[in-house]
Amino acid sequence: MSLPQLALRRGEDASVRAGSLWIYDNQIDWADDTCTDGGLVDVLDSRQHFLARGYFNSKSKITVRILTLDQTETVDRDFFRRRIERAWNTRKALGFSDSCRVVFGESDGLPGLTVDKFSDYLSFQTVSLGIEQWKEDIISILAELFSPKGIYERNDLAVREKEGLAQQKGCVYGSVPDEIEIIEHDARMLASIPNGQKTGHFLDQQENRGRIRPYCKGSVLDLCCCTGGFSIHAALYGADLVESVDVSEEALCLVRRNAALNGVSEKITTTCANVFDLAKAYSDEGRQYDLVICDPPAFAKSKKVIDSAYRGYKELNLRCMKMVKPGGFLVSCSCSQFMTPELFLKMLREAAQDAGRDARLLELLMQSRDHAASLSAAGSLYLKGHILQIL
Repeated sequence: MSLPQLALRRGEDASVRAGSLWIYDNQIDWADDTCTDGGLVDVLDSRQHFLARGYFNSKSKITVRILTLDQTETVDRDFFRRRIERAWNTRKALGFSDSCRVVFGESDGLPGLTVDKFSDYLSFQTVSLGIEQWKEDIISILAELFSPKGIYERNDLAVREKEGLAQQKGCVYGSVPDEIEIIEHDARMLASIPNGQKTGHFLDQQENRGRIRPYCKGSVLDLCCCTGGFSIHAALYGADLVESVDVSEEALCLVRRNAALNGVSEKITTTCANVFDLAKAYSDEGRQYDLVICDPPAFAKSKKVIDSAYRGYKELNLRCMKMVKPGGFLVSCSCSQFMTPELFLKMLREAAQDAGRDARLLELLMQSRDHAASLSAAGSLYLKGHILQIL
């Protein structure tokens, strides 16, 4: 069956041939009037040769999200099953089992789809109109492949509105409790699929939480701790005392419960505060720790605010460096895709200079391997971090 077609302007096919899975409205020369929002289209180059196949949405600046470059490949239910199964097999081959990201959108050839596994439960998000059309098929495929106890839809995302989609969430298969227990390395962690951050828990830092083991001694300050992923691991890995700081008392309540679950309550104290205010106060007081962990939310959610975000990251990291004992360690992260790895390292260099401290780079961090970034999609490498020794 032939599909509606659209053609790109001259020269605009280069990005697609280089691997980009997005086609913007300003790249398009013409489109058939039979193209329907959410439907499939064939993309032609300026010479009218087949280039790609994907789903179309005239209401979005990303007009086409590419699914395949193979003209003979039919996009149907079996297509989505093959892609999801391939993604899951990749995770299993990497050693993931209990909890991980199963599908990471473009990186797994499924633009707009995120699927996370939390023990016996699944959580998913569909953020484009095209993938939304296949939602019922995707739910049934997930049920077939995983036989989960429940599947939960976490489509309470503002970005859906750019695609003309309403925000919504709820259980769509089986049943999902308000809270479940998952395993991360040596830690047992409580996660809430219906109400937690993102799809229920910050899985993208999972492997990095295991990598702090060599640096956990003495006193630890964990800023923007959320539900305590780094804090709990630090306590389990040998820290004497961990101060967990977050602006949300609800998150800190879960930190304390996670501490009790892992038998480290006596090591962990919680402080509800704005991290900027606290970091300034503590550094001015001369407080110092053997390890400081700084994992704030994204300061730069668009290119327009990158300058102010840069200043915010620099000020916070400058304060963190001052709070590290000589010879101690700083784990600093950013989850903003617009704060590129190069820009983040530049910021850390300037922060160290202004703090009057010599910093040595020990390890580079990125999102967990179940969130593998596509080299052709720069935005998919969004999480970056550094483990520094502060002299």
